[in-house]
Amino acid sequence: MNTLEHLQSKIISRKKLSKVIQRINSENKTIVFSNGCFDIVHRGHVEYLAKASDLADIFILGLNTDASVSRLKGPSRPLQDEQARAILMAGFSFIDYVVFFDEDTPLELITEIQPDILVKGNDYKIEDVVGFDIVQRKGGTVQTIELTEGYSTSIIVDKIKNN
Repeated sequence: MNTLEHLQSKIISRKKLSKVIQRINSENKTIVFSNGCFDIVHRGHVEYLAKASDLADIFILGLNTDASVSRLKGPSRPLQDEQARAILMAGFSFIDYVVFFDEDTPLELITEIQPDILVKGNDYKIEDVVGFDIVQRKGGTVQTIELTEGYSTSIIVDKIKNN
């Protein structure tokens, strides 16, 4: 398998996800899950995702579909289509799997994955993180990771618009 094929194999369908979860569970590996749009990937994303990956054996990233991003961010978004965003995220060695979700929140995906650790940025209160109750019921944890100050997609988009 060449490198591009390897990256593409990390982008899995919801249908294939259940088999992947069964295999991971049979190997007694821990799963960390996070999610986002990742429309313009920047230093803050990389640092956040790298820290999240250190928390478990397997890192599954939920990626909003184009329709989901548009509903959340407005009709001018996403700037990059879902396939472009997925291959970029799969390019990080510390992300094991990328799976799309079309809903406004990753609740259904979290319910299906049942991660050991659910991660969001520290701009969230732990009890406000979608899926908090599901992960806690399972005996897992929800953790927040400090965000890199001065780095956000909104700041970058505004900077581009103003130049």
